[in-house]
Amino acid sequence: MLFTIIFTWAQVEAPHYLGLALTALTKYVEQYFNPATRATASMDDFYQALKLMLIFFILNAIIMLFTWVITSRFNAHSTNNMRENLFSKLQKMTIKYFDTHQDGKILSLFNSDLDNIFNAMNNAVFEVISQTALFIGTIWMMFRIDVRLALVTVASTPFVVILSWIIMKKARKYLDAQQDEISNLNGYINEQINGQKVIITNGLQKESVEGFKVYNKKVRDAMFKGQFYSGILFPMMQGLSVLNLSIVIAMGSLWVVDGTYSRAVGLGLIVTFVQYSQTYFQPLTQLTSIYSMIQLALTGGRRLATIEEQAEENQVPTGQELKSLEKGVKLEDVHFGYNENKEILHGINISVNKGESVALVGPTGSGKTTVMNLLNRFYDVTGGKVTFDDVDVRDLTLESLRNNVGIVLQDSILFSGTVADNIKYGKPNASQKEIEEAAKQANIHDFIMTLPQGYNTEINDENSVFSTGQKQLISIARTILTNPPFLILDEATSNVDTVTEEKIQKAMDAVIAGRTSFVIAHRLKTIINSDKIVVLKDGNVLEEGSHEELLKEKGFYYNLYTNQMAFE
Repeated sequence: MLFTIIFTWAQVEAPHYLGLALTALTKYVEQYFNPATRATASMDDFYQALKLMLIFFILNAIIMLFTWVITSRFNAHSTNNMRENLFSKLQKMTIKYFDTHQDGKILSLFNSDLDNIFNAMNNAVFEVISQTALFIGTIWMMFRIDVRLALVTVASTPFVVILSWIIMKKARKYLDAQQDEISNLNGYINEQINGQKVIITNGLQKESVEGFKVYNKKVRDAMFKGQFYSGILFPMMQGLSVLNLSIVIAMGSLWVVDGTYSRAVGLGLIVTFVQYSQTYFQPLTQLTSIYSMIQLALTGGRRLATIEEQAEENQVPTGQELKSLEKGVKLEDVHFGYNENKEILHGINISVNKGESVALVGPTGSGKTTVMNLLNRFYDVTGGKVTFDDVDVRDLTLESLRNNVGIVLQDSILFSGTVADNIKYGKPNASQKEIEEAAKQANIHDFIMTLPQGYNTEINDENSVFSTGQKQLISIARTILTNPPFLILDEATSNVDTVTEEKIQKAMDAVIAGRTSFVIAHRLKTIINSDKIVVLKDGNVLEEGSHEELLKEKGFYYNLYTNQMAFE
């Protein structure tokens, strides 16, 4: 703030002393060429005014440099904090948000929206503050020097303000639309990249490009309109500035001619107000030139604000701690739907005692994965309850619940880093011996040792040496290392060949041994040794029992199993 005041003061004083210098020079010339006053003619006032003018110009440049350095550091720090806060917020949000929003749209918040905010903070914040102060300071200085010329200079202000407001209102509408369309485009690109193999397999590359063109055209159209309306402000201000300058010169000259001002004073005033006329319009011109940048930042800020409004996972700070699993897990009269209009689970009851393995089977859409989501409290039930050791999961702290639950997902995720880093992801302080032991139990150790760097082999999306099955085995090793008392396996053997399936099955047997577990199964032969099999259909428990018991009943499970075995 202090720098802004000094900066503004230096900028508005400099033209004043330029005018005084010209007035002093004019008086000196008049006195020098008049024999009667030649002896008293002096350049002292001119030199004094010129010296002060130069001091103010130099001071202005120095303050501007210091302010730019300080502002840049502050803005970089602020943007860094915003990025960290956004990422922290995402980590606290419910799974529902990620299930209902495209990855590309979420990424747009980090690149497009945050970048727009950073650009505005780095380039526009100082401009807005300094130019606003300069605008006010210039008006004050003009009226202090000469009211008539000041009124001439500011006469066009109401017209400028009204016209600018109309154009900026239009620009805001299209700049908001531009960011929305960029977000949609990013979502489409991310979707197409993730599905590239499917696109190539079905020969749909041309269709994919055509789809891209549709989204890209919407971005182009919105961007053109936004940039057109925001960009038209700058040349408009430039034109008004020249017009205003012409009026100031004309009126000043007229008043010199009719004797209102003396030639010396009039020349100094005209030159001074020519400077002030330009300085007066400079803030308006500068602010309109960066309007699109400011508006994009405001749009980004509004979009980020919607993230802050999103619900976070329902933490229970004073909840009970689940230290281990002593009794078992139950779903009691559980009702659930991902939206109010459609219920997925209709009052199901499932229980598993400590050390038992329960397999969930059923056709696609029967509710198997939904049960997994409720067990780990990715979602809360809409009716009934899920209990661990007879305690409702909603009364447990999320941290203690998830420390006791291990999940092996159908689509295994590997993170950037080494193989060892991925295995110890859930237990960062694990020793190398523990990592290797977990890998051996997961039947992946031998393969890892064939890699050039072994456990130190780097993993990344661009150069992955792991097949789908090997990724699954690393995921199982990760779960083994964390040693959770309760385990959920979500169709871990789907989408792999029979050899890999056998390895995964052995790894699953190792990790399940002695643990309470839910296994969501696609290939029924992998769960025939489960203590209990629960058959789900259309969100209801249809059958329940061991493999042998269900086969004897010759019901829905019997048909599923015999039909599947016919194709094995």
